[in-house]
Amino acid sequence: MIVSWRLNKGTGPRYAHGRHHPTCGLWEWRPKWYKFAAMTLEKPAFPAPDHDHDRCAADAITHAERVCAMRAQKFTPIRRQVLQALLASHRPLGAYEIIDALARSMPRPAPITVYRALDFLMANGLVHRIESRNAFLACAHDHDDAAMVAFLICDRCGAVGEIPAAPVAKSLNAAARASGFAPKLSVLEITGLCAHCQKAA
Repeated sequence: MIVSWRLNKGTGPRYAHGRHHPTCGLWEWRPKWYKFAAMTLEKPAFPAPDHDHDRCAADAITHAERVCAMRAQKFTPIRRQVLQALLASHRPLGAYEIIDALARSMPRPAPITVYRALDFLMANGLVHRIESRNAFLACAHDHDDAAMVAFLICDRCGAVGEIPAAPVAKSLNAAARASGFAPKLSVLEITGLCAHCQKAA
């Protein structure tokens, strides 16, 4: 398992759940179980292989329409099309993979057009960037763009799940500050095997 993170700038708790190693001067972080309040999972992190994906994608588009309406934002055709391309599967896509997908049903869009649509979708919590893959993932969870989440990346099927991670990120934030480091950005990515691939093994 590989865990990489960048932490949000914020206050966070004053002390981390860990101890300072007397020899090497590094923090040994001791994980705890937490109740996640900032984001609740109404859907499983990884949908079943035989789930109704058309219904899943339609629900995500309805969610995006609702978010944009609540925030008085325009859900323009290109923004909708980019999100639909990402919703075609539960795997992250790179920007040029999105362009290739869109080009199958419309004139090939310019990269800047797709990047602008992605910026809008990320700003409104409808898409996340998977840093380790330099790719983008559609999100239908009911949280804002500032919510701290962890991405579970399956090495076998390529699917990415999403779980809340605010308390964990805050503890890491505190550990970083205790060592004199000023964290800024939050990304928590965990690689491994999803439950479906484990069962198929």
